[in-house]
Amino acid sequence: MADNMIHIEFPDGSEKDFPVGATARDVAESISSGLARVAVAAQLNERMLDMDRPLEEGGKIRLLTFNDADGREVFHHSSAHLLAQAVTELFPDAKPTIGPPVDEGFYYDFDHPPFTPDDLEKIEGRMKELVKENLTIERVELTREEALELFADNPYKVEMIEAMDDDAQISAYRQGDFIDLCRGPHVARTGALKAVKVLKVAGAYWRGDVENAQLQRIYAITFPDKKLLKKHILMLEEARKRDHRRIGRELDLFSFQPEGPGMPFWHNNGMIIRERIINYWRKLHRRDGYEEISTPIILDESLWHRSGHYGHYKENMYFTAVDKRDFAMKPMNCPGGLLVYKSNKYSFRDLPVRMAELGLVHRHEMSGVLHGLFRVRCFTQDDAHIYCTEEQLTEEVIGVVRLVFEMYRTFGFEDVMVELSTRPAKRIGAEEVWDRAEDALRRALATEGIDYQLNPGDGAFYGPKIDFHIKDCMNRSWQCGTVQVDFSMPSEERFNATYDGSDGNRHQVVMVHRAILGSLERFMGILIEHFAGKMPLWLSPRQVRIIPVSEAFESYASEVNRKLVEADLLSELDLRNETMGKKIREAQLDRVNYQVVVGGREEEEGTVSVRTRGNRQLGSLNVDDFLAMCRKEIDERAITGE
Repeated sequence: MADNMIHIEFPDGSEKDFPVGATARDVAESISSGLARVAVAAQLNERMLDMDRPLEEGGKIRLLTFNDADGREVFHHSSAHLLAQAVTELFPDAKPTIGPPVDEGFYYDFDHPPFTPDDLEKIEGRMKELVKENLTIERVELTREEALELFADNPYKVEMIEAMDDDAQISAYRQGDFIDLCRGPHVARTGALKAVKVLKVAGAYWRGDVENAQLQRIYAITFPDKKLLKKHILMLEEARKRDHRRIGRELDLFSFQPEGPGMPFWHNNGMIIRERIINYWRKLHRRDGYEEISTPIILDESLWHRSGHYGHYKENMYFTAVDKRDFAMKPMNCPGGLLVYKSNKYSFRDLPVRMAELGLVHRHEMSGVLHGLFRVRCFTQDDAHIYCTEEQLTEEVIGVVRLVFEMYRTFGFEDVMVELSTRPAKRIGAEEVWDRAEDALRRALATEGIDYQLNPGDGAFYGPKIDFHIKDCMNRSWQCGTVQVDFSMPSEERFNATYDGSDGNRHQVVMVHRAILGSLERFMGILIEHFAGKMPLWLSPRQVRIIPVSEAFESYASEVNRKLVEADLLSELDLRNETMGKKIREAQLDRVNYQVVVGGREEEEGTVSVRTRGNRQLGSLNVDDFLAMCRKEIDERAITGE
């Protein structure tokens, strides 16, 4: 290849040469003019680039659009700058701090007195004007001194610049008269951010620390098409109706208290759902040969240095000291699981060893991103670690994949997207080890005939992974399950986890990390919203409510209730001095699966009159027949829309 050409490889395996100085947009244009119009950024090897930035080297390229997760992140981060520009033009005293993309759009924090609803309306209007102006967005490279001078009037930006390494590359992005510190990449022009909606404002603290200045956090979302925005707003309205935080209060499932910010307090009804999920989880794991273990929440800080978590995750960890000894609260279960494995001696005949743990972990999250059960600071991971030989690796991954799909189907999630994430830039372990680990995951997916999306560079720091994304009834995607291959943590340099081989020598095990539900708390939040609080009978904390038509039939109602309770149904009596109509309406609002009405006829015939929470009349049933119907529904873990 000539010195004035660079060699580009595409995800489909095709290759092409381009002149030195070509941009990612030129590469996109060579495929189609339509792609060049909609691409928002590119990933060359492991580096993210603006579409109009000259390519400095050849390699593997991904052209990202709004339909890609990484592309949406670029789109929304560009939109955060649009928001900051609008705010600073309308409110010149406002000091912009940080504005990252989040799951539902983006936000930007400002040092400014509280914004009013009228202010938000003006900000949205100005953002729309800036979109119409179609300003060019250009990257500016800065020296440390230039950056400090440029942002001298903003103490937050100065603090960020001073925290950077002396040799760090500093960049900013300019659009019109507005410039903001940012590593990029960004869309090329503000006109790409066609559909804009400012959502809300909330309080936040600089760096998430209550000791720091309180800021105003404005949330917003953007789309490249107004139809997509309209569809999203309708989805938000439906999501508000299904908000698990509201339903959690209505059904008395859980609460959050100021004494434990970001840490859920489970109430009795929530514990019932939680325990039903756990019992099902345990049943399948015992069937599949898993042992169940439990490891301490607080462990010596040195353990986290050895595992690599300290170097890669310490900003999300909690630390403490006991008896002049430094400890950390576990953000993950794997190092403790390794210590359990190492407490015994295994031979090749004992492998694979599968150890499962419902482990309570703590992770520090910024206060502004906490969101009900979806983003908390302590949660239970349905973790497991499999210790096996390299020859057993693919078969063990296949077993996990099958278990994942089985569990998701039971909860009513049939639409599962699978994603293979490969080695990140910041990682531990030799390249040839990463090759073997990635190949094992690919073989497992190929054996099962599973289609998957490739997510280059997004693996864990210790190994590649397969992630599983489920879709709820509102077509929202949730990443829950994961299976990760790890050659590094069991290595001699770290935990030296071994087994006796058939040759009489000690060999290093391969470690498979996996979770299926992920965070039990988050999964319960997903379930609550997916079912709008109308849990299937096998999960419901309020299965049956018995309503006598008058005081004269309370004795028979009590007899029926006793029989149902003895059969392990969650049945309750409503003996309040209210009308029967009101009791039935309230039972439906409480999402009770079945309302059972009893009166003179029912007492005489030994029956019950049954209606569903969807107000469907099942008519008169023998008590034993009703009981058998409920038991069948529970035993089959039926998913009903009632």
